[in-house]
Amino acid sequence: MATAEEKIIEQNLGSEAARRYSIHEAALDATPKSRWERTWPVLACGAGLFSDGYLNGVIGSVNTMLKTIYKDEYVKSDAQNNVSSIAFAGTVVGQLAFGYLSDHWSRRHSLLVSTIILIVFAALGAGSYGAGGSIQGLFAALTAFRFLLGIGIGGEYPAGSVAAAESTGELKRGHRNRWFICFTNLAIDVGFVVAAFVPMICALIFTDKHLRAAWRVCLGLGVIPPLSLLYLRIKLQEPEEYNRNKMHHYPYWLILKFYWWRLTVVALIWFIYDFSAYSFGIYSSSWLAFLLPSDAPLWKSFGWNTVINLFYVPGAVIGAFLSDWIGPKYCLITGVLLQGIVGFIMTAIYKHLDQASQVGGFVVIYGIFLALGEIGPGDNIGLVASKTSATSVRGMYYGIAAACGKIGAFVGNYIFPDIIKAAGDDIIKQGQYPFYVSSSLCIFSGIIAFVFLPNIGQDTITEEDERFRQHLIKHGYDVSTLGTRKYHEEKTLAVEKAQEK
Repeated sequence: MATAEEKIIEQNLGSEAARRYSIHEAALDATPKSRWERTWPVLACGAGLFSDGYLNGVIGSVNTMLKTIYKDEYVKSDAQNNVSSIAFAGTVVGQLAFGYLSDHWSRRHSLLVSTIILIVFAALGAGSYGAGGSIQGLFAALTAFRFLLGIGIGGEYPAGSVAAAESTGELKRGHRNRWFICFTNLAIDVGFVVAAFVPMICALIFTDKHLRAAWRVCLGLGVIPPLSLLYLRIKLQEPEEYNRNKMHHYPYWLILKFYWWRLTVVALIWFIYDFSAYSFGIYSSSWLAFLLPSDAPLWKSFGWNTVINLFYVPGAVIGAFLSDWIGPKYCLITGVLLQGIVGFIMTAIYKHLDQASQVGGFVVIYGIFLALGEIGPGDNIGLVASKTSATSVRGMYYGIAAACGKIGAFVGNYIFPDIIKAAGDDIIKQGQYPFYVSSSLCIFSGIIAFVFLPNIGQDTITEEDERFRQHLIKHGYDVSTLGTRKYHEEKTLAVEKAQEK
């Protein structure tokens, strides 16, 4: 059925103009492109989140090396907390700033800027140096560079993930969610694995006697992932969905009126997920204590850390396919509810698991627990955030939701130690209390998702754009102004060519 615009064109310019116009407005997956031409923009946009996984993950091992090298000078200063957590603050700033820029300015240019920030400050972090060789100056420089690096990491979320979601609209129906997940959450998880594996190799090569070189190499290698994507991102064009729907004037009250509740739900689920995820490392600390003697070399500790992070990968892969089969909403709900149930089971039998003779069973159950987290919100919360809003406001919407997630992790970082303290000297309860809280929150977020999240199909982005357009039209907004200059020029050219015929 012809659209109103097509009918107008046909009345004034004839059926040939209408035909050409309809091709210009064709469904994204009907555009004449090869499979590689459709796929590589998704890779270029989303795979930068590998840097997030690596650069956030490696700082834990670097923190351990710095404590070993500088001892009390590091441990008894504010630097220990600042170096390991300041990137959180930078990431929140980056998510909000680049969320705004990716909508108002450009997906492509915002992504390019965030990539350059990652390259520059990953390199500067590796070369951190205090004036006159001052150790405290070194810590201050590293802290500053980690904050600025966090801004680049934050930019990857609203600029990269949003553009990746929009680019999947050109892929075959039934495969769109899995490709988005593979180049976003799976990329982050692989980044975590590599972030644990690289310090293990560096500790083996340099030994515990030369950790000053090892920690710098670990940070310096963080330059490679964004640098490897730089060429693709320079070649990248704006997603077609963005070209068609970019706003030039933002009626914030209309936007807020339309999306405030949905954004609140998505942000709350993301906050709960990241808040709870902090406690998940408590069990790994318990069984590592059984596997590693107190005088074990660092490489062994880093090696077991690699094993822990590997648990995320199969869950992310399973969740990628499941998200296409049953939809992101129900995949998220299934994963998070099962994770909560397994968490309660682990809590109930913790006194039996928390002993050296049961470490094998402990590791297996813990691995299932972590994998379920990836099948659920790990894989799908970013997908939900990127597909439950219209293209014209997607960067800001996604950036706010993702920032709430990071704030949740930051809050969890401070609250869970107090939850552990509430258990007193009882070692068993110290392990149980955090997981009672986390498992309860898993169930709670699953219920919220079931009741309040909309169902998300393969064509949700296109459908959501139309739904938002109707809202704007209803309130008197001129939707003919939507779209980039390039889009309007191409549409005008299509009509002019039709006139010539």
